Amino acid sequence: QVQLVESGGGLVQPGGSLRLSCAVSGGTLDSLAIAWFRQAPGKAREGVSSISGRDGMILYKDSVKGRFTFSRDNAKNTVVLQMNSLRPEDTGVYYCAATTSAVPGILPEYWYEYWGQGTQVTVSS
Repeated sequence: QVQLVESGGGLVQPGGSLRLSCAVSGGTLDSLAIAWFRQAPGKAREGVSSISGRDGMILYKDSVKGRFTFSRDNAKNTVVLQMNSLRPEDTGVYYCAATTSAVPGILPEYWYEYWGQGTQVTVSS
């Protein structure tokens, strides 16, 4: 059973940075596609970035391109979302999700079999 545990959320001022981590157990990163989702208050959950298992291809939602960086450490079985130049609209609960599917891309959330508990990110002055 794959388990995901996020950490690293918090409160930051606009323009600041946060680093989210997702520790993966019960599976290896090269066999899983991992994605970060976020859910703002009153809004649907949306995919932010994804990394494919086999070739490590990374994709980003347009609004975070150039500001967020998704990386993985296969030795530690951990993925990291580095978020820079944060904006108030980045506020939300951020979730790490995993799928055994080999379909590339930031998939709709129903594709992901495994989810973390979420971590709150608040961008406010």
